[in-house]
Amino acid sequence: MRKKSPNLTDQHVGSRVRMRRVMLKLSQTDLADGLGVSFQQVQKYEKGANRIGASRLQQISHILQVPVAFFFDAVSHLPPSVAKDQPLTELTEFMATRDGLTLAKAFMQIDNMQLRRRIVELVEQIEQNQE
Repeated sequence: MRKKSPNLTDQHVGSRVRMRRVMLKLSQTDLADGLGVSFQQVQKYEKGANRIGASRLQQISHILQVPVAFFFDAVSHLPPSVAKDQPLTELTEFMATRDGLTLAKAFMQIDNMQLRRRIVELVEQIEQNQE
């Protein structure tokens, strides 16, 4: 029997749930308690292994203080035939991590545009030297 792989849209929505939950510094248990489910269920939602129903997604949007459309950003503008073939971007996956959010928040606090540019150049040089 072949194992069913997660749907790309479900993975995208789940990664957006994770990203927003981490932004608000909520644990999976905190979100699970608000939804009345186990933290394992939240894990499955965030991985896209379990599909989030419409009413549950509305509950999540209320708890995470965002409109339901937030969970479909970067996918909703694509036609369904294209969206289903688009892999999740590495950026979206990275921004759903604690490191990604921490890095983005810290970078946004830097007001000096020249310093920002130098940081970007430094990271690009590091990346090139890893090859």
